[in-house]
Amino acid sequence: MAIGITFMVIAILIIAIWVLVELKRLRHKLFAIFLIFLILFLYVTISLTLRGEEVDLKTTEGITKASKLYLSWMGSALGNMKTITTNAIKMDWNAKNESIDWKIK
Repeated sequence: MAIGITFMVIAILIIAIWVLVELKRLRHKLFAIFLIFLILFLYVTISLTLRGEEVDLKTTEGITKASKLYLSWMGSALGNMKTITTNAIKMDWNAKNESIDWKIK
């Protein structure tokens, strides 16, 4: 009986250590996936933002112009997301179909 309990404790410890190692590896994989998506997002959005613009990225003036264009585009995109979110919050999601009029006092 004691050998069976000892074997169970050792098996549980081995499984716990294995799970901890896999979780650590999973965390690194998730971080790598996050970085890949961030790089892809930046590449796609920068290329879409600078399409049709005459920007020379070999000069500091061109990099400054590209940065201003991208940050302006990103600011307007975040502003649009804020507007959509606030409009969605103000909507009536009940079955009564009433609007909520938020007034700031």
